[in-house]
Amino acid sequence: ASALLFSAGIGVGLVGFGLFFLLFGVLLYFDSVLLAFGNLLFLSGLVFIIGFRRTFTFFFQRPKLKGTSFFFGGLVVVLMRWPILGMLLEVYGFITLFRSFFPVAFGFLGSLANIPLLSQVRGAGDPSGL
Repeated sequence: ASALLFSAGIGVGLVGFGLFFLLFGVLLYFDSVLLAFGNLLFLSGLVFIIGFRRTFTFFFQRPKLKGTSFFFGGLVVVLMRWPILGMLLEVYGFITLFRSFFPVAFGFLGSLANIPLLSQVRGAGDPSGL
């Protein structure tokens, strides 16, 4: 059990560094090396957190193949040093992959803090979300 906890801790660190490098790469005018490194760290951290088999089955489910192809296609385009086009493809793939997760995340954030925009998004479909 402690080995799984240690592996998940490493995964969270890798995902955190991956997001940092992605943000830093965007801030430095789409530096392709930083973006590629951030992508690789993010994906390897995801593998450490949920495991290789679950990561593979998440990305290659039949309904998610469109998002997966755009996400990995964007990763390849970033590695070929076309960072702006690659990041646009990756963002579209990310949104397509995690489309079902966004309402859950917005609802959770809206319940934590009184953020007007998130409260409106949550309250639009839920009459009890006043």
